[in-house]
Amino acid sequence: MRGNFFKEPYGVLNTIDRVSEIMFGLIMAVTIVGSLSIATAGTNEVRTVMSAALGCNLAWGLVDAVMYLVRTLTERTRNIALAKQVIGADSDTAHRLIMAELPGAVATITGPDEVEGMRRRLLDLPLSHRAGLNREDYLAAIGIFLLVVVATFPVVVPFLVTDDVALAMKLSRGITLVMLFAAGFFLGRHAAHRHPVRTGFSMLFLGAALIVAVKALGG
Repeated sequence: MRGNFFKEPYGVLNTIDRVSEIMFGLIMAVTIVGSLSIATAGTNEVRTVMSAALGCNLAWGLVDAVMYLVRTLTERTRNIALAKQVIGADSDTAHRLIMAELPGAVATITGPDEVEGMRRRLLDLPLSHRAGLNREDYLAAIGIFLLVVVATFPVVVPFLVTDDVALAMKLSRGITLVMLFAAGFFLGRHAAHRHPVRTGFSMLFLGAALIVAVKALGG
């Protein structure tokens, strides 16, 4: 039932969370930097775009971190309420409540004995009457913030090392493509995909498509 009902720590971000946050920060940064017009951009304009990219990711990193804490607290509160329902219900009703919370793939291979075992173990657990956030939750939120912000720097570094705006744009786009491929590759390995290189290229094309879509929508 989605982890422990009472102290369900989301803990340190897993591989999917980390890659997703990096992807989010990367796409946000490259979209803003990509709005720079090479033909008319001067040094001050480049610095303005760089500041805008960093400022945007600082803001969205903060929003994403706060919403993570809100989601965590909401899920934990819901789990406690559900646990109380299960504890106070008869066995048949409790079984239905438990089955409704199981992922579809798990529910199909879970029988009455397993569900009853879950119910009994739940009855033996100390019931917390109030949900709260713990140290791991705040660390995860800080991790989310840092990942979104850090993803900005590879995109803007070329503008710090060369005054050639056209070259900087090319380098920035190249770095973005490499990072998109790396994100897909690591996700493929995490998913035990037989050919993680394929997932790398898939993520590269998907990320590129998302960037084009965001820019087309005025992002």
